[in-house]
Amino acid sequence: MSFCKDCVSGVTHEGTPQGKWETIGGVNSYVATPTVDYPKDKVVLFLADVFGPQLPNAQLLADDFARNGFRTVIPDYLNGDPIPPDALNPGNNYDIGKWFVNHGADKTRPNLDKVVAALKEEGVVAFGATGYCFGGRYIFDLAIDNVIQVAATSHPSLLQVPADLEKYLANSQAPLLINSCTIDQQFPPDSQAKADDILGNGKFAPGYRREYFDGCTHGFAVRGDLSDPKVKAGKEGAFKSSVEWLLKYL
Repeated sequence: MSFCKDCVSGVTHEGTPQGKWETIGGVNSYVATPTVDYPKDKVVLFLADVFGPQLPNAQLLADDFARNGFRTVIPDYLNGDPIPPDALNPGNNYDIGKWFVNHGADKTRPNLDKVVAALKEEGVVAFGATGYCFGGRYIFDLAIDNVIQVAATSHPSLLQVPADLEKYLANSQAPLLINSCTIDQQFPPDSQAKADDILGNGKFAPGYRREYFDGCTHGFAVRGDLSDPKVKAGKEGAFKSSVEWLLKYL
């Protein structure tokens, strides 16, 4: 498994995050809480890309989920070592492969499990999850292990196709939404078609849907250039479909 150039490209979005940092299960986490009444026994886990919860884009998206009634938690499962945001600067040749050596599942998954355990102790009984790029890998892992009850991912990275799709079909009970796009080396058109073939047409009973956003590139839903009308529409469309999916199933 490997990354592509689009895993470390995109833009930093403008805005002032409204959430706050909390320590949950010993893990530093960005938490966005609705300002209106919301179900205290449900949480949406936001699984960030390689830039982690420190990137404003992720925080702003979490705030948007909170505005739609979901307490949203972005665990720092990268152990305080995300790829720095200046890797997004034009001409930057950041070596993501070197970074990845120290961010395998053996080092990242434990933090997710700690956060889930701590939230359960608080009384949370149902988890939805939304994951972007690198975080999409963990959406599959958590759903296959039935840690989460609802799954939504945008342009997932590092999937083994068809193996992970078949494993999802065989083991998961979490309804799955995939937001896909035109140019995506990580989840290309043949993988998109394979997902539809394995999980679509009612084959995955809990629920499956794949959205497709034309003219968009891997990373569009979290790091897309919003000055491009197609990318802006795709980013907003992926968010809308994710919210609707979580509202329907969580």
